[in-house]
Amino acid sequence: MQDIHILSISELTQLIKFQLEQGFDYLWVEGEISNFRMPSSGHFYFTLKDEKSQIRAVMFRSQNRTLEFAPEDGLSVICRGRLNVYETRGEYQLILDYLEPKGRGALQLAFEQLKQRLAQEGLFDPDHKKPLPQLPRKIGIVTSPTGAAIRDILNIIERRFANVGILIYPVKVQGEGAAQEIASALDELNRTPGIDVIILTRGGGSIEDLWPFNEEVVARAIYHSEIPVISAVGHEVDFTIADFVASLRAPTPSAAAELVVRNKDDLIYNLNTVYVRLKNSIRKIYEFNQSRFAFLQKRMPDPRKMIPGLRLTIDEYGERIAFYVSNAVKIKKEKIEGMMGRLDALSPLNVLKRGYSITRTVPDLKVVRNAKQLASGDKINVRLFKGELMCRVEEVKI
Repeated sequence: MQDIHILSISELTQLIKFQLEQGFDYLWVEGEISNFRMPSSGHFYFTLKDEKSQIRAVMFRSQNRTLEFAPEDGLSVICRGRLNVYETRGEYQLILDYLEPKGRGALQLAFEQLKQRLAQEGLFDPDHKKPLPQLPRKIGIVTSPTGAAIRDILNIIERRFANVGILIYPVKVQGEGAAQEIASALDELNRTPGIDVIILTRGGGSIEDLWPFNEEVVARAIYHSEIPVISAVGHEVDFTIADFVASLRAPTPSAAAELVVRNKDDLIYNLNTVYVRLKNSIRKIYEFNQSRFAFLQKRMPDPRKMIPGLRLTIDEYGERIAFYVSNAVKIKKEKIEGMMGRLDALSPLNVLKRGYSITRTVPDLKVVRNAKQLASGDKINVRLFKGELMCRVEEVKI
């Protein structure tokens, strides 16, 4: 045993690490992602597997930030990296610097992922889309000032309705920074007074060329625009995220101009047609009312002939009113006299008139109803129909 060199675990791991990392150059590997996770560091950690085996993989933030799509469990990918031994756990893994979906491009996958997420958030909701103005006074156009798209739009607008105001906001329509410029242009036009509609446009190109119109920042700028936005990006077969968010998608830039601006000659013709129809309707109404007035005028009696009859009617109503008033007054008078007679019959004075009197004590003048209230020598007041007597009680008999 003294001749045997015994390795520590660290020494053994270092030997394996050296042999593996030196023995393999950069590798291309395909497999299916599972157990994908991305901690706050921004690094990607996942497992690559096939039907029989699996291997851990890492893609650091400095490499994965350029990816156009989001890795997810179940996604088949092709990747490039180098073997690495993680000495702390004694595990070997792949350190990746390139990753793409298998069978479809990264941009196409990123497009589908973003489209699905924004649809779930409601950015494509038809109820949120704004109606286009019937006749815009000023149109904002976000595009490259040197492209064919702006020339086509200007030519068509000039031909269809030359009086419409146009404000061109020049931006990059492809390459790095284009999406941010487009989003800023949409925000700026929303703060510009008088803009009725915005056309977001560029000519055709590859999916890479059109990619700024698939960026989330552009989609959200369109969604938050208070002004309706027409998306006219690429050719008829090209679809971008901007098309789904916009109030209206035009298949081409030329079609966008035709959709937003009506033909002036057609408008004038339609207005003349409406004017003629309105004029004829008013004339018919006037003629009908004139005929109706003439008919009613013939049926209406002469007011001068109606006056004598109305005077007689007024006199007759006057006599009736006088009779009714006189009769009502008489009835009320008789009723009042009857009530006065009944009141007089109940009057204490009328009772006294028949020989009765009222006896009251002196000095408190309480009415005497019982002889027990008095005693000999008490002074009393006797009220007669006419006059009063001041008396002294000589004797009380009960």
